[in-house]
Amino acid sequence: MNYGYARCSTNENKQDIERQVRELRTAGAQEVFLEYEHGDSAIKEQLSLLLEQAQMGDTIYTTEVSRLARSTKQLCEIIETVREKRLRLVIIGSITVDCSGGQIDPMTNAFIQMSGVFAELELRIIRARVRSGMENARAKGARIGRPHTTVDNIPVIFLKHYPTYKSGVLNISEFARVCNMSRTTVYKYLELLEKA
Repeated sequence: MNYGYARCSTNENKQDIERQVRELRTAGAQEVFLEYEHGDSAIKEQLSLLLEQAQMGDTIYTTEVSRLARSTKQLCEIIETVREKRLRLVIIGSITVDCSGGQIDPMTNAFIQMSGVFAELELRIIRARVRSGMENARAKGARIGRPHTTVDNIPVIFLKHYPTYKSGVLNISEFARVCNMSRTTVYKYLELLEKA
């Protein structure tokens, strides 16, 4: 079986994952696992599910090393799972880690680990630039962070479905889904309404 793994750091409203999906399908992925999770997050549920589901001889496609992990340690753990399960990992247009024979070529192993180091470096550079930019903005008097939310700022869609949630027809996950919000945001609005 040929699997694909696509990941973006934020949800589908903020990042388009379809480019990755198209490239994975073009490369031969029959089933694509989608993940909205940060690259260095310790738990990536869909990636874990994919690695658990994959059987000896299967191939996993991804578009970049950084889609799998932005931590060298995590990448090494993934490669070890690929080796143990005798899978093939294809970074489209870059490198193929073929462990179908139970081993990984030393040069391939070194290259994939170096790619992991560069993915981690890129993440650290981005974070340093963001911190620097935020400090610069603060120094100029800008308010950093999300705007303060009040009951008056709660979106109409939330207020529309709130009575249905309160009556017990919708659980918290369904309420979040119909409002197109995260559960964290829903909890924040609920707390505001209950304090009012």
